[in-house]
Amino acid sequence: MKPRYKKFLYLLVAATVVTSTAVADEKESVFQWNTVINNNDVMPPLEIRNFNSYNQPSVNLHGVVVIRARSRGGPPLGPPTHGIYMRDMGQADSEIVSILDRTTAVPAPNNLGATFVETPSFPRIDMHTDTIATRGNHQPVYQYGTEGDETRAGTTGIYSNPYGELITGAAKLGHVVDSNGDRPFGHLRVPEEQGYIPFEVFPGAPSVTNGNIIAFKGNFSAGDSEKTGVYFRHLLPEATGGSHLAFLIANTDTLIPGTETFFGSTAPPNAADRQVVFAGFDNEDAPTLGGIYLAPLHYQPSLTTLISIGGQIPGDSGEGSFNALGEGIAFDGRHVGFWGAWGEETRTLRLYCPQEGNKDRIAYCNQELECRDTQEVMGDPTSVCDDTTDPMHGVSCYTEREVPINQGIFVHDIRTDKTHLVARTGEDFDDFLFWNYSGKPPCTGQGHSEEGGEDDGESVRWRSSAYLAVSPGNGAAFRSAFKARTAESFDVTYVDPVDGIYLARGPGRARLLTVVDTTMNGRVLDPEAPADSRILEVGIEREGLRGRWLAINAKMGYEGGG
Repeated sequence: MKPRYKKFLYLLVAATVVTSTAVADEKESVFQWNTVINNNDVMPPLEIRNFNSYNQPSVNLHGVVVIRARSRGGPPLGPPTHGIYMRDMGQADSEIVSILDRTTAVPAPNNLGATFVETPSFPRIDMHTDTIATRGNHQPVYQYGTEGDETRAGTTGIYSNPYGELITGAAKLGHVVDSNGDRPFGHLRVPEEQGYIPFEVFPGAPSVTNGNIIAFKGNFSAGDSEKTGVYFRHLLPEATGGSHLAFLIANTDTLIPGTETFFGSTAPPNAADRQVVFAGFDNEDAPTLGGIYLAPLHYQPSLTTLISIGGQIPGDSGEGSFNALGEGIAFDGRHVGFWGAWGEETRTLRLYCPQEGNKDRIAYCNQELECRDTQEVMGDPTSVCDDTTDPMHGVSCYTEREVPINQGIFVHDIRTDKTHLVARTGEDFDDFLFWNYSGKPPCTGQGHSEEGGEDDGESVRWRSSAYLAVSPGNGAAFRSAFKARTAESFDVTYVDPVDGIYLARGPGRARLLTVVDTTMNGRVLDPEAPADSRILEVGIEREGLRGRWLAINAKMGYEGGG
């Protein structure tokens, strides 16, 4: 029988990548780990609470790590602390630095003294500099209009620090009119639309490159149409990054290259070395056209198709072609890492409602809110509730999804125009997709509750993601790190699954190295972990591997409590 874990330890770690080929015991690690933050650390600047949990980190080529982290809440200290933190792992005895938290005032324009409520996605860091970019949610920041007829605006934005202090890079303020009838923040509007149409939300995590260029996805309404696109903007030292507009890369009025069909969706972009890559499709849920595209960061950039739906799988027998591509793309300026699937074979995977996180979202998933009937709540006619009693919610609800059996992790070299297969299901692993239930429940307000604030302004639903990162080697060489799952067997759920972070070198099918997995003892990562602890969860994101630095987050548990 497996041990039951009664208490958890969360930590964030960074590793110097070991290039030695020495083989270690499978329960050990061939990496030299250094703890960036763990739950014994106090949160700056007040240092009255300990860190408690972390999202996936980003790291630059110099070993500077940026992370979204939280504390617990409760008396006598009040609500939890949520924020963005940084630590320079390239410097001995460096300190954890607070970039922002819930006491931090939102950068100008802010005439209401609003502070941040939540940073809904993981922060990003420039590959070559210490500039970060993060989304921020908050109460309205700007009041305008005449006395008695005031309007408040600006509940979300993108924030960056290319010149030291945080400045506003994008915001929901492009439509604001002052008392003279002027548009003081008109440069924050949607650039390609007539009139002063504001962005409504910025889904996903914004990217940053060249020290002062942000790239992001923006959603907006134009007339009766809901639209979305990907953009970039040069930031100057002024409070709102200067007075120039963002530049459009592609939106839902852009033709998919080589077709007469418009993009139906675009994914958050990833920028490096003054270039950007993004995924775009005709239909996000069931794509028949689209792919992964490259664009230079200049006005009216042309799109270069790197990978297409229907394109040939490298290393396959010649019969396979991509029918699904992941939105979470890694990019180092030359190499593009991505997840792809092919073939018609699928398996039915059962997904259970979450038990931790935003209470409104959990209740909505479990059909406890009375504002929607069963079909509307789950948004899926295959959703059912079984009769298993759950101690938290009284009922355990699940839905089922068809997931592709044939999946792989790939790296495309934009200079040689070659795509390399790094790892695949069937031969190396059982699955690269990991699921979560996220978004804003329709019966709630801004989604800024203390337990959550995770929503990206889009409707709540099940989302699947593959997690990977890529970093250059010498010449055409690269390293790719990714998350994958293996299991003893499968019967609508995985039996005895093992999740891990794995490292591959390319080009070519080199031996896969296990970086860390859920069979390992906690002290593999952190000497402060309890002696009998076990690693329970691991995470990596698109900028978790840069040069010789690998940054991950991990969750641990141990037997017996206390």
